[in-house]
Amino acid sequence: MAALGGAAAWPLAAPARAADAWPSRPVTIVCPFTAGLSTDIVIRMVAGALSDSFGQNFIVENRPGANGNIGAGFAAKAAPDGYTLLVATVGPMINNKFMYKDMDFDPERAFTPIAMIAYSPLIIIGSPKIPPANFRDLLAYARENPGRLNAGTVGTGSQAHITLALINKLAGTSIVHVPYRITTQALPDLVAGDLQLAVTYVPTFVPNVQAGMLRGYAVTSLRRLSDLPNVPTVDESGFPGFEAAGWNALFAPAGTPPEIIGKINAVVNAYLNSDQGKQQLAKISMTPMGGTPEQAQSYLARENKKWGPVIKEANISLQ
Repeated sequence: MAALGGAAAWPLAAPARAADAWPSRPVTIVCPFTAGLSTDIVIRMVAGALSDSFGQNFIVENRPGANGNIGAGFAAKAAPDGYTLLVATVGPMINNKFMYKDMDFDPERAFTPIAMIAYSPLIIIGSPKIPPANFRDLLAYARENPGRLNAGTVGTGSQAHITLALINKLAGTSIVHVPYRITTQALPDLVAGDLQLAVTYVPTFVPNVQAGMLRGYAVTSLRRLSDLPNVPTVDESGFPGFEAAGWNALFAPAGTPPEIIGKINAVVNAYLNSDQGKQQLAKISMTPMGGTPEQAQSYLARENKKWGPVIKEANISLQ
C-alpha cells in the first residue's frame, strides 16, 4: 500500500518540481502593440525587474495588429509552461470581443491573469476656439448644438472612442467621433479650432493644457491628477462614480502552473511597490495597480460588465 501510495503521489508532485525549476531559459512576453507605445514601455520596465529577479532574460516581442488581437491570439496558442506571457489592455481582453465578429481566441478562457500592472485615465480636452469654460458648460453647449462638436480619438474602437460613447449616453449629447491614426495629429486641428474636442490618454497633451494652449475639461479618474490639479474629474462634474481608464495587465496561457503564476505575481508586485517602480510609472503618468491574480480576475469581470453594454448600444464594430 505504501508503494502504491508513493506511485499515486508521484504524478502530482512532478509538475511542482518542474515549476520549481522555472525559468531555466528565456521567457517571451508578447506585446500586441507597436514598440514605443505606453503598453510597450510599461512591460519593458516590468520585464527588467523580472529578469533581475529570476536571472533569466524576459524578452518583449511586439506583435501588433487588429487592435491587439494578433499578438493576443498568438499568445493564446502558446504552451502553458510559463515561457510565453502576454501583456494586454482593455482592448484585446475585454472590448474586442464585442466589436469583432470573428476572433480566433476567447480571452476569458484562453488566459489566466497574473497581475494588473498600471492604469492611466483619459482626459477630455478642448480647443480654445469654443466657448464652454468647463465640463458642465461643455455638455450644455453640446446638447444645445447637437452634432456640431467633433471629438478626436486615436481610432475607432479605442478606449477613448468607447469612453466618448459612454459620455454621450449619460449626458444625452451627440458629440461626433473623429478617428485619428495618431493622437498627436489632432493637436494642430485643436489649436486652429477645426477640431473642437479630443479624448485621449493623459500624457499626450499635459504640457499643452498646462501652458494654456488647450483647455482641460475633465479627467476620467476618480481623483484629480497632481500634474493637472485644476482639471476636475467627470465624477465631480455631475456623474458620480464615472471612471474610465486604460490599463495594462500580465497574463499567461490558461493551464500555466499556479506556482509559476504566483512567482511572477510576487515579483511584479514588488516592482510596483518599489520606489523605482513608482517613479518610472509616474514619468509616463501611470499609476501602479498590482494585487493578486484573483483580484485581477474580479477587476476584469467588472470591466466586462461595464463596457460590453456601452459598445453594443453604440453599435461600434470592427472588421
